Amino acid sequence: MNLTTTILMLVGMWLSIAAAMLWGVLRIVHRRHRSHQLPSEATPDTSTPAQRHHARV
Repeated sequence: MNLTTTILMLVGMWLSIAAAMLWGVLRIVHRRHRSHQLPSEATPDTSTPAQRHHARV
């Protein structure tokens, strides 16, 4: 295997690992962002504080 092929393989492996890490981070951020939506002002929250605490995950 010559030097050019080795360098291209290393760069390709680095790009694939970076893309996988970025995909994982974006997936976690997207999941956390959706869970922090504020309840609408039209419906008042009638649950007790203990129920609200257990509902947030």
